[in-house]
Amino acid sequence: MPVVLGVVNESVLAVGAHLKNTIAVNKNNNVFISQHIGDLENIESINAFKKVTNDLQSFYEIKPKKIICDLHPDYISTKFAKESDKKVIQIQHHYAHVLSCMAENNIDGEVLGVSWDGTGYGTDGTIWGGEFIIPKGGDFKRAAHLKTFHLPGGEKVIYDVWRIGFALLYEVFGNEVFALENVKFIKKPESKLIKQMLEKNINSPLTTSMGRLFDGIAAITGIKQDVSFEAQAAMELEFAAGELNSDDCYDFEIDEISTGTFVINWHKLITDIVSDLENNVPQNLISVKFHNTLAEVIVKIADKIELEKVLLTGGCFQNKYLLERAIKRLKQENYKVYWHQRVPTNDGGISLGQIKYTAYLK
Repeated sequence: MPVVLGVVNESVLAVGAHLKNTIAVNKNNNVFISQHIGDLENIESINAFKKVTNDLQSFYEIKPKKIICDLHPDYISTKFAKESDKKVIQIQHHYAHVLSCMAENNIDGEVLGVSWDGTGYGTDGTIWGGEFIIPKGGDFKRAAHLKTFHLPGGEKVIYDVWRIGFALLYEVFGNEVFALENVKFIKKPESKLIKQMLEKNINSPLTTSMGRLFDGIAAITGIKQDVSFEAQAAMELEFAAGELNSDDCYDFEIDEISTGTFVINWHKLITDIVSDLENNVPQNLISVKFHNTLAEVIVKIADKIELEKVLLTGGCFQNKYLLERAIKRLKQENYKVYWHQRVPTNDGGISLGQIKYTAYLK
């Protein structure tokens, strides 16, 4: 079934993101999203991507003159778009997430989009992922984001998540990090090498990624230090909460870096989690408190932005506890909350947001 947009556009081909790829086309105001193609990381998936791209256009008997893709220059989908004979339009990843949620819920106008995931190419060239976005039609305002932290080793941290945990701890504690008794990976021989990478800023890109923060907290708490697939540590951190019912949360700070633009400072969160580890607080309570804290972050930013409608989108909201807690707290504070129910909240929904974007362009 199509997702129906309120504005009728010329037909456009949207080629989605790199991971969990889907593509989409529109015929008049009906948007048709493809089946799940998957991560564009091997020949089989890339060939499937190309085949579906051709098949979808043929099936709906359309010949789009425009193709829309992600802002990331190294995505296979982006390269495919730029090698085509069509006019190329690019959109920032997290803005596409927000527009996808808006399209599914058939809303326009001023909203606050909470776009949390693992990785997205930011307009400043850094890795985004913990974003609060206000749509402005063909543009957007980055109203708030997570305080940046380093990823020592670049993409290697996706699997060696303890590196993220070390980077978070080192930023907060400095050299005192080696005195922490309750963090297992501190004793790893590689820890001193990671310290040098951070000090000299060698292959340690900055990020605001909420997904990577989840990974780092999972490592610090001892839930998972190394993983075999992306988001495994974040999933196990969620599962660690179990059935525990608690409203406890950690402290955090929100810094205003310019008028109406805020940064969520996670330093106090880290010190409080380390304190809980020292006091032998069980993992399920630490997990619950962490999730509850993130829901409170959303509420506090919403209070500062003062927009009635709040959207929850991005791969982090596949986390059932986080999604339900955020919805509950926002509704308690009288916000109107929207989330994905038919279209994937992860990168599988990006192609829909990309087509929605073209509705704002002249």
